Amino acid sequence: MNSPLVPLPQQAHPQLVTDTNTAEPILLRYWDIVFRRRWLVIAIVAAAVAAGIAVTLLQTPAFTAEARVEIRRSQDNVTDVEAVTPSDADQDLEFYQTQYALLEARSLATRVVRRLNLTRTDDFFNTFGVELEEGLRLEDGSAGSLSREQVEERNREAVDLFLRHVGIAPIRGSALVDLRFTSPDPVLSRDITNAWAEEYIQSNLDRRFASSIEAREFLSEQLQALRERLETSERDLVNYAANSGIVTLSQQRSANGRTETDRTLTIADIEALNTELAVATADRIRAESRLQRGVDTAIVENATLSGLRQNRAEIAASLSSLEARFGPEYPPLQSLEAQLAQLERSITQEESRIRTAARTDFEQARQREQELRGRITGLKQNLVSEQQASIQYNIYQREVDTNRQLYDGLLQRFKEIGVAGVGTNNVSIVDRAEVPRSPSSPNLLINLLASLIGGLAIAAGVVFALEQIDSSLRDPTAVRELGLTLLGVIPKVEGDEVIDAVLDRKSAISEAYVAAQTNLSLLTDRGLPDSFILTSTRPSEGKSSSAVALAISLARTGNRTILIDADIRSPSVGTYLGIANEKGLTNYLTGSSDLAALLAQTEQENLTVMTGGPQPPNAAELFSTRRFGELITELKRQFDIVVVDAPPMLGLADVPLISNSVDGIIYTIESNGVQMRGIRNSIERLRIVNAHVFGALVTKYEQQGRSGFGYGYGYGYGYDYGYGDNAKDTKA
Repeated sequence: MNSPLVPLPQQAHPQLVTDTNTAEPILLRYWDIVFRRRWLVIAIVAAAVAAGIAVTLLQTPAFTAEARVEIRRSQDNVTDVEAVTPSDADQDLEFYQTQYALLEARSLATRVVRRLNLTRTDDFFNTFGVELEEGLRLEDGSAGSLSREQVEERNREAVDLFLRHVGIAPIRGSALVDLRFTSPDPVLSRDITNAWAEEYIQSNLDRRFASSIEAREFLSEQLQALRERLETSERDLVNYAANSGIVTLSQQRSANGRTETDRTLTIADIEALNTELAVATADRIRAESRLQRGVDTAIVENATLSGLRQNRAEIAASLSSLEARFGPEYPPLQSLEAQLAQLERSITQEESRIRTAARTDFEQARQREQELRGRITGLKQNLVSEQQASIQYNIYQREVDTNRQLYDGLLQRFKEIGVAGVGTNNVSIVDRAEVPRSPSSPNLLINLLASLIGGLAIAAGVVFALEQIDSSLRDPTAVRELGLTLLGVIPKVEGDEVIDAVLDRKSAISEAYVAAQTNLSLLTDRGLPDSFILTSTRPSEGKSSSAVALAISLARTGNRTILIDADIRSPSVGTYLGIANEKGLTNYLTGSSDLAALLAQTEQENLTVMTGGPQPPNAAELFSTRRFGELITELKRQFDIVVVDAPPMLGLADVPLISNSVDGIIYTIESNGVQMRGIRNSIERLRIVNAHVFGALVTKYEQQGRSGFGYGYGYGYGYDYGYGDNAKDTKA
């Protein structure tokens, strides 16, 4: 019985009876949380539903009027000119979002308020139950008594009230939008909704015309500036052309609108002189050719000479005939001789004239040709100078063209925007608002549903917050986070008949402790440990009842078992087993040597009990002596197993003092009891003194709504742990 206890490594332990390696499904964990806090959830949801019903009954009926408008991305144009805004701007993704924002703009709300004159009286504010400040109310029913600042403040209040009760509902996949206004007065709701839609259309038109007016003003300023620039550039061009002697005869415009000069005066002169030079050159060549061919040819070919020669021949023939018949003195003969002499002189003169004319014609043709060539040479020099000057001239010309194009474009645009706003508005009313026949709110069903959802949301938030705050052990497998082995899970039942349930071998309590006993026997290489204590973090965690139950379970298996109530500050083992707490452990620790007289037999076979005995004033001093260790050593000789019900750890030094006298410790943890931080601190205290902790026993585990440990029963604990004279006899 005194062989040393050799614990096996935790990873070498065989599978325990309670499966601690199966992770609980996450949905089941949530269900466990809800089930544990079901009354809190029910209370919050019930309060939310009750509040929803109360609000519904107390709420003033409200009527919602609805008008439907169509907002197209582009307007229908009746002219070919474009609007001021580019046509592709309406295709932006932000178009409809912009329109929705404009529908809820304060400027539009102000237009509606002014159109309906809602601030003329207090009726609009009274309809919604709004109490204006003292200085803003109309005491005499007239706004004439208010200052300008007060009137503006009333308008702001009316606009704010209007915006709080409007709503827009775009119809998905279409250009239709529903405009809604809600108020306690159905007629007012209709009037405001229709005015809202109409003012939205009018404001849209106003913005278009305003943009056109602004554009016209801007273009007018730009046109004036461009006109001055164009005049200046044209003046510079003319002055430069005059100073440079550039005379343009013809111009044409290219495809890109540039002015190109075709002919200048110099070019025209050169062309004309070239034509004359060609003629003069031809005349000179002909004259030179005639001169080179000889005058005889010209003489022969001359018609006058031919006639004179023919007359000379005829007269010579007549003269020969008369000389043969008459003498020299014959008068007709003398007359013919005179005629013949005259013809000879004429022929000689004509031949001389022809020769002189040929030379004269040649000289004149050559002189004219030379003169024309000289003039063309001079014009060519002028053309070169003109071409050099045309570089700067073209620069001036391009500037004139550019300014003229800009001016013409802006002038055309200025004329266009005058008619660009006459197109049909892109916003139109599809359905006008009518007087609503039934109130839109309150809706009992919707309010109840919203209250239910809100209550569930609040309950979920509260439960989540409580779960975050509450770090108690809820899942038995969480003992692994403490570095402990899970020895068993003891279910919770209602009532105090714990031992009666343990004595029933068919009960779930009995089965749970048998499973814990089995797991305990698997922790060492030789079975059950010879001695161990049960402790907990604080009182009322099921430590004492578990000590009694384990002792009974061990005794049933034939092990000679002794149960020691070491919780001498508030002993309770005797109460569970019906044994008077007159003498016991306190007597032995204070010096009594009659051990047999301190032991009491129970009705359970193989089970002996040593009660706590009288309550001492100095329990820690009693455990600090060697008497408790000697007691455990002696009892190991007499019994197979020694079970010690030790005090709790919280605030006491008893367990660290007695832990080294036994083989190990079974740490009892109440499910949903002590915070994990407290448990961890207590276990750390045990490890500091080198105490061996076999594992943890989870008690008061609620199985309803859970799965994984197989218990449908449990037992409840209602014990108070006291110290001193007022300590109760019943303790867990």
